[in-house]
Amino acid sequence: MSGPLLETDVTADAERRRALRRMRTVAVGLLLFAAAVYVLTLDGEGFWGFVNAGAEASMVGAIADWFAVTALFKHPLGLPIPHTALVPKRKNELGKSLEQFVGENFLREEIIRERVLGVGIAGRVGDWLAEPANAERVVEEAAELIGIGLGKVRDEHIEALVTEALVPRFREEPIAPLLGGLLGEALADDLHHGVVDLALDEMLAWLVANPDTVHEVLGERAPWWAPERLNEVVITRLHLEMVRWVGEIRTNPDHRARRALDSLLANLARDLQQDPETQERAERLKERVLDHPAVIATAISLWDALRRALRGSLADPDGAVRRRALVEVRAGADRLRADAALRERLDRAAADFAVFAVDRYGAELTAVITHTIEQWDGKEAARRIELHVGRDLQFIRINGTIVGGLVGVLIHTVALAVG
Repeated sequence: MSGPLLETDVTADAERRRALRRMRTVAVGLLLFAAAVYVLTLDGEGFWGFVNAGAEASMVGAIADWFAVTALFKHPLGLPIPHTALVPKRKNELGKSLEQFVGENFLREEIIRERVLGVGIAGRVGDWLAEPANAERVVEEAAELIGIGLGKVRDEHIEALVTEALVPRFREEPIAPLLGGLLGEALADDLHHGVVDLALDEMLAWLVANPDTVHEVLGERAPWWAPERLNEVVITRLHLEMVRWVGEIRTNPDHRARRALDSLLANLARDLQQDPETQERAERLKERVLDHPAVIATAISLWDALRRALRGSLADPDGAVRRRALVEVRAGADRLRADAALRERLDRAAADFAVFAVDRYGAELTAVITHTIEQWDGKEAARRIELHVGRDLQFIRINGTIVGGLVGVLIHTVALAVG
């Protein structure tokens, strides 16, 4: 990318250099023409006297303006005349002044806000995303970037995150009040009933589907001296009672077992928040869990599973993640185009962000001007600046030649009238 840019810069500089030479040639040509006319009309009278006076003043104006223009970039005729070669000598001061000028006149809040609001960023984004190809491109680029980012996160990064950031933070934070508060809120909103119902459903289904396993477990604990037939009858009865008891708990929201569980959980929530002994036991349990090697291994395993699933879905153009992302992008574009209030809010947010960025980083942005100019060599700075503005400055010399001639004729006329 830098190659074409450099080639473009070289071509532009060459064109500027040719234009500067052309204008210099015109300015010098006018000076030489005025000098020739002055010599040819020297000692002339009448009309030629006016011509001679105009030519003389034209030379004076041309030379004075040549001196002024040349003094900006170098010493005229190489002579170290004071207050000449201003750009090479005072480039740092000029850079600082330019930095202050840009900061005071362009990076002002009202200017930034007006410009950002005038652009209508939200509307343009909505119109652009409304094109199916653009929406697909956004999703594709985002999916690729996220996939690359997920691939850069290695197992040692997750291990370091867990061991150096999460685990120390969990050790510092008392777990008992947090667990007690969460449990108390869950009980107040009856959120635990859904978990209990699910557990009972699974337990009942397992008891019904696995009678042989129940018989085997209970049979291992039956007295050795009891007759086998009696053990079979007792175990079968126990299994039926277990199924009936779990079923009753499942269907009766006001069952004594449910009330007992509610009371147990309520007491636990209160003790976790108020009882020092219960809090100490919770903290010891937390420490044992955090010290267990399986914590890191589990975190890495969970991350690997999540990463594989995400990368696989992101890589698949027809995957669920990309399809959903495309739907959301299109819906967002439609809303941006239809909701004027939303566009206004987003535009104002963009303006606020731009103002914040300028307020916070504006000084660093404008300082780039000074830092860049300070790094330039004085002669190189003068050459580059002259290359960009020198052509226009040659008009000063041309105008000085023409205006000087007109003033010379006027002065000559006044002198004759007075004399």
